[in-house]
Amino acid sequence: MVKEKQSVLIIEDEEVNIRVLGQILSREFNIDVATCGRDALVRAEQDEMPDLILLDVTMPDIDGYELCRQLSDNEKTRHIPIILITSEDQEKQEAYGLSLGAVDYIVKPFSVPVLVARVRTHLQLKRQRDMLSDLSVHDSLTGLYNRRKFDGYIEAEWRRACRNQTSLALVMLDVDLFKAYNDHYGHMAGDRCLQRIADCLLANIQRSGDLLARYGGEEFVAVLPELDRHDATVLAQKLCDAVAALTVPHAASTVADHVTLSGGVAAMVPDIDMPSSQLIEAADSALYAAKKAGRDCVQVYVG
Repeated sequence: MVKEKQSVLIIEDEEVNIRVLGQILSREFNIDVATCGRDALVRAEQDEMPDLILLDVTMPDIDGYELCRQLSDNEKTRHIPIILITSEDQEKQEAYGLSLGAVDYIVKPFSVPVLVARVRTHLQLKRQRDMLSDLSVHDSLTGLYNRRKFDGYIEAEWRRACRNQTSLALVMLDVDLFKAYNDHYGHMAGDRCLQRIADCLLANIQRSGDLLARYGGEEFVAVLPELDRHDATVLAQKLCDAVAALTVPHAASTVADHVTLSGGVAAMVPDIDMPSSQLIEAADSALYAAKKAGRDCVQVYVG
């Protein structure tokens, strides 16, 4: 989601400079401050990550250039534009900073209008990139994450679960007899039905680390880090019950007079030699078992 008011992290150890930069930029942007390199690394990775970093090259603990390199090399922070601020007006130093990943270089004493203009420009570019990125990982119909996002997320969580030897659960959900629904009510009604289901599922996914995505067609998936088979099954049943409680009419269903879901659950503690596709195949197998059992139920992979 693209933020309405963008944020700037000022990495600076001199109180006067902090006050000046804060006064200039706080009129348009949310401001956060780190007075040392170690604090900056922590703040840059927090949940509400900054949209831009103003970094003074002269820092007390970690050299500003080294800090720029670490931020640019870190997968979590490499997308954040960094503007270096320095008193060294030398082309070699500027080129060095840009080679480390900085997007701009401002020399002190700086012109306030020029500083603001450069910050504004880089934040506008960042917003455009964020919007494109947001569109690329979201399903246009439901607003949920799409298959592309799911593929990357489950791979990352699989590796993390493997490192930490924790459980990773996956729930696959399928709208029962959705083709019959479309044939009976029409595709526009089918789209509205999927949107209602997506909103309902999302409202019942509580943990920040869980990811709900539209897997394709009438299928949805939930990636549930650090959840075991039992708890994942409880959640899957809760999701199915919530959708059933919407009582969306389904006159063409042979299962019920309203829209229902079938669910497949799998949970594993990954081994280093196991691919993430093994978890997906297991959940898909459980979903197939739910359909064979008559639909409108949840089945668990126990193989």
